[in-house]
Amino acid sequence: MEKMIIVGTGCSGLTAAIYAARANFAPLVLEGHEPGGQLSTTTLVENFPGFPEGIDGPALIMNMKSQAERFGARFEYATLSEFEKAGDHLRVKVDDRWIDTQTLVIASGASAKWLGLAREKELVGHGLTSCATCDGAFYRNVPVCVVGGGDSACEEANFLTRFASKVYLIHRRDSLRASKIMADRTLANPKIEVLWNSIPVEYLSDSEGEMRAIKLQNSSSGEISELEVKCVFVAIGHTPNTIPFRGKLDMDSDGYLLQNNGTHTNISGVFACGDVADRTYRQAITAAGQGCAAALDAERYLSHHP
Repeated sequence: MEKMIIVGTGCSGLTAAIYAARANFAPLVLEGHEPGGQLSTTTLVENFPGFPEGIDGPALIMNMKSQAERFGARFEYATLSEFEKAGDHLRVKVDDRWIDTQTLVIASGASAKWLGLAREKELVGHGLTSCATCDGAFYRNVPVCVVGGGDSACEEANFLTRFASKVYLIHRRDSLRASKIMADRTLANPKIEVLWNSIPVEYLSDSEGEMRAIKLQNSSSGEISELEVKCVFVAIGHTPNTIPFRGKLDMDSDGYLLQNNGTHTNISGVFACGDVADRTYRQAITAAGQGCAAALDAERYLSHHP
């Protein structure tokens, strides 16, 4: 019987592991299919407090993991596939075996939706990203583009006008899906140009492997064109990693876990933190804060359920 299992090793899961380990719970941390979460593909993090010169995303993750291990957290490269409530405790299926635990902290994050074009993985962090708040400041006084047509895409386009010389909003339709207020704000911004009926078909990089341009196809005429930009921001949504918990834990219509009274879920002993429950901020520092909260909530739960 484990005292605590933590699912995920992004900022929320690792912070939860640090707090739980320091409380002498020796948590078992499952690394899952994407160890380190989204920060593992980020080249430079400049907005995490304590690093005035910035820090590489993978380095930040490794530092946090080492810190958790120092206090007794145990890590396993395994994926949780099933979950159930079993009397007064919980059971999770990890690869091919079941493990009993008193508490479960779900920090499995959310995966950004990508376009599925060739060379996408290798360009992430080299002029291709899914987070304007994280990476916008790296692209000052150069042209960039945002792919999408919903509220998130419009918000990111408007945010990027603080830095970029020009922001192109690439949308496959002839009208925005965003709410009217967001659409109106975007269309009225003089630094934003919307490219209607445009479908990205290829990323083009320079000799150093950095983004140089994106190739577009007009959905009406079929015409192919190149748009020179230094960065492509993909804003077509995220998918929370909650498949094993569907039908058991309360979620919103998009699959994000619902939190009650802090990080509690609808099943006692189960806690949710980070991007798996946060569809608003999705920042490393907010995820870390929620990981701390989840570990403290789990610690209080264990103290009342010895």
